[in-house]
Amino acid sequence: MKFYPLKFEPILKERLWGGTRLKRVLGKPIPNDITGESWELSGVSGDVSIVAQGELAGTSLQQLMDQYPVELLGQSVFERFGTEFPVLIKFIDAQQDLSIQLHPNDDLAKKRHNSFGKTEMWYVMDADKDASLIVGFNRDVTKEEYTNSLKNDTLLELLNYEKVSEGDTFFINTGKIHAIGAGVLLAEIQQTSDITYRVFDFNRKDKNGNLRELHTDLALDAIDYEKKEDFKVSYPKEADAINPMVDCPYFKTNFVSLSKSLEQDLSQRDSFTIYMCVDGSVNVGNEFGSTLVKKGETVLITANSNRVSLRTDGAKLLEVTI
Repeated sequence: MKFYPLKFEPILKERLWGGTRLKRVLGKPIPNDITGESWELSGVSGDVSIVAQGELAGTSLQQLMDQYPVELLGQSVFERFGTEFPVLIKFIDAQQDLSIQLHPNDDLAKKRHNSFGKTEMWYVMDADKDASLIVGFNRDVTKEEYTNSLKNDTLLELLNYEKVSEGDTFFINTGKIHAIGAGVLLAEIQQTSDITYRVFDFNRKDKNGNLRELHTDLALDAIDYEKKEDFKVSYPKEADAINPMVDCPYFKTNFVSLSKSLEQDLSQRDSFTIYMCVDGSVNVGNEFGSTLVKKGETVLITANSNRVSLRTDGAKLLEVTI
């Protein structure tokens, strides 16, 4: 199958904490003023991405994986994940603070939910002055201290706050308590999983006047209670080069800042390649076609592509593979 670079229709999600930045900054056709997420590339059941352009327009990602699994995913990725797309790609706009939450590891998620766990990373695209993220605890905490803080409404006093600006990158491994703060727009790359344990939600109510469900008991055995400094990603930013950011068992992400065009040989890469455009615009091409990718857009290069060209006068990209 001759797969040209594939763009997909954004799957837009209303969220209690969402806003309008996805439209104002990224040009997304948001349905309302509390749109919090744009799912760019998803194999999640019920939210499977649909090709947006070219002769395959209207075809679902799942249809393509079912018909052409090795060509799309790569042999090694197919052997590991079957026809389940292994990553979920999003842009997130937090107009308000997100709930305090964490994700279980693979073993716990498999046992409880027959799902993968959820390891993720964030790349900050835009942030208000003094905007911050919550990542981990500010000291080692015992399970008893943690449960008492929930009872006494003092959890926020135990959490670590990180002020952020454009380009800041964070790796959120399973078990780490976290939240995106108000005023942050970011790109998120994660394992394909929608398993989240919400532990505190600022006592907010949804549009029907109800408090959102908390997962207090489920979270107790999933939390890493140690204070750790393993979340802030330091990465090179060499121009017109592939700069490694994150390399974990679930995805690999590189930072690509281009002032001119770049050609890449993919013939030895046994994986698909995803480009998220986080600034500027770029014409992404392979041996089967090309497409323009603008800030806030995402493109998939299938594993059977032997090369990719990135033609631009200026763009910043996140390159994601397995």
